[in-house]
Amino acid sequence: MKTDIRNIAIIAHVDHGKTTLVDALLTQSDTKLHKDAGSELIMDSNELERERGITIFSKNAAITWQGHKINIIDTPGHADFGGEVERVLKMADGYLLLVDAKEGPMPQTRFVLKKALELGHRVIVVINKIDKPDARPDYALNKTFDLFIELGASDHLTDFPIVYASAKQGLAGLTPTIADMKDITPLFATILKEVPPPTGEAAAPLQFLATSITANDFKGRIATGRVHNGKLTAGERVNLINRQGVITPYRLSSLMTYVGLDRVEVPEVLAGDIAAIAGIPEIDIGETVADIDNPMALPTLHIEEPTVKINILVNDSPLAGTEGKYVTSRQINERLNKELETDMALRVEPRGEGGWTVSGRGELHLAILLERMRRDGYEVQVSRPQVITKEVDGQTLVPWEDVHIEVPDVSSGAVIAKLSARHAQLQNMHTENNITFLHFLIPTYGLFGYKGEFMIDTKGLGIINSIFADYRPDSGAWPERDRGSLVAHESGTTALYSLLNAQQRGRLFFGPGVVVYQGQVVGQHAREKDLVVNVCKGKQLTNMRSKGEGSDEHFDAPKIMELEDALEYIGDDELVEITPQSIRLRKKILNAADERRKTMGQRQ
Repeated sequence: MKTDIRNIAIIAHVDHGKTTLVDALLTQSDTKLHKDAGSELIMDSNELERERGITIFSKNAAITWQGHKINIIDTPGHADFGGEVERVLKMADGYLLLVDAKEGPMPQTRFVLKKALELGHRVIVVINKIDKPDARPDYALNKTFDLFIELGASDHLTDFPIVYASAKQGLAGLTPTIADMKDITPLFATILKEVPPPTGEAAAPLQFLATSITANDFKGRIATGRVHNGKLTAGERVNLINRQGVITPYRLSSLMTYVGLDRVEVPEVLAGDIAAIAGIPEIDIGETVADIDNPMALPTLHIEEPTVKINILVNDSPLAGTEGKYVTSRQINERLNKELETDMALRVEPRGEGGWTVSGRGELHLAILLERMRRDGYEVQVSRPQVITKEVDGQTLVPWEDVHIEVPDVSSGAVIAKLSARHAQLQNMHTENNITFLHFLIPTYGLFGYKGEFMIDTKGLGIINSIFADYRPDSGAWPERDRGSLVAHESGTTALYSLLNAQQRGRLFFGPGVVVYQGQVVGQHAREKDLVVNVCKGKQLTNMRSKGEGSDEHFDAPKIMELEDALEYIGDDELVEITPQSIRLRKKILNAADERRKTMGQRQ
């Protein structure tokens, strides 16, 4: 057993400072970093992560401190990426639970902590951001203790060690007094003291569990995971035991371990350490690499089922193929299958007419996939998100969400009214310092399209967090969308003269000079039904003019629809057209007359 290794995972709610803390640990350790490693959020290396300020993909780093190697796993904080969280927790022997000193533990802290406590490992509670002016570390600590009790933690796990920190300043201490802190050393010391060395026998037959897969242009598929028993040796022959129990021999072409943020070639990796291997092209997440003479499989990883699905279609709009690089069904199918190799929480099922049903853990999970495809040059069309139902004892069950909300007191009435209309059940409500805290149970379907309304109702000051609760009976019939769409009457380029008339009918999504096509959604109608509008007609010019003509007309700024806004907005008869350059909304049937004929035929 290796006594100089510690394997820890960092878990926390979105924006509680996980990645900032990992950066502080890296920069203050004895680890050599690249000279080009930036001073800001080294671990958030993905472009989408930097833009959104959240961790989407789990990452590994190895820190050297006083002769000890500390393997750190940075996990996503958002429940939609729970597939990442559930598998990487298997690599750790202890956890750092990061809690904001002002907010305390949040809903998605509950999700990851519950998974960690089920594994029974030691949890170190880090009260972060104690340098904030409104920090209240005692409140955060008490709420964290309550959460441990609520999740059924044992007495041993409830007696957790506590470290106070300001990750942004690179400071930590055993008391909440920031003036007494000098550096991050107390956190390193607590990790070595409280987290046990990894278990595993180097003399036993080899057992390695793959927990993440990445692609490399030179080495092929690289599987990262933990050596549970035995040792990995560069170039040795091993057996792959897949999920069906089929055993296939391979030879390792590369063996690596982590030093800082880099994967480094090594001759061997002993039990308890984290390694990355290449040379097994068929390996998948959750499968075991075992001894060539005595193969024994480890338990495969179980990931919770997806709750939300969308239909992805080949783009067939009038502008199809003008902006994207990959537009055919073969190319899209290859891209979706490639995503399945690295995302265990995703499901892809082919459907007729060149389409696929793609299921995930939530709207954000699916939106991130679509955004990545878009940036890779793909063109697709997407239907409205739908919940995945289950049949149990002849009863249809739908997914429900736990929703926690913080809003200014004056906005609470509007939020409660809106969510009640969406079949939400108020579980708890209390007010502190003119801030109202609300806890709801709501069907997942009830949250579709609500976040935009929430931002308007709370004037951007509200915080909403949701997490999957369980499957329950449906709460009844859902009301129809209360507002229709403004639909383009003809193809062409939008003109200011027509837009000034159209904006009196609702909220527009475009300004002048934009190419649109017949059947494209150009705005939101102020009333229930859809309205066909002409946004391409220009003003008839004459050689006569009057003083001040047109000077009192004002064109309102259009609402720019981002990908997530578009997915929330569309109805069942609409699609989102996604290209590398544009996000467009359209009717499934572009010609309004054809749509009316189809509707009348269905009624007859």
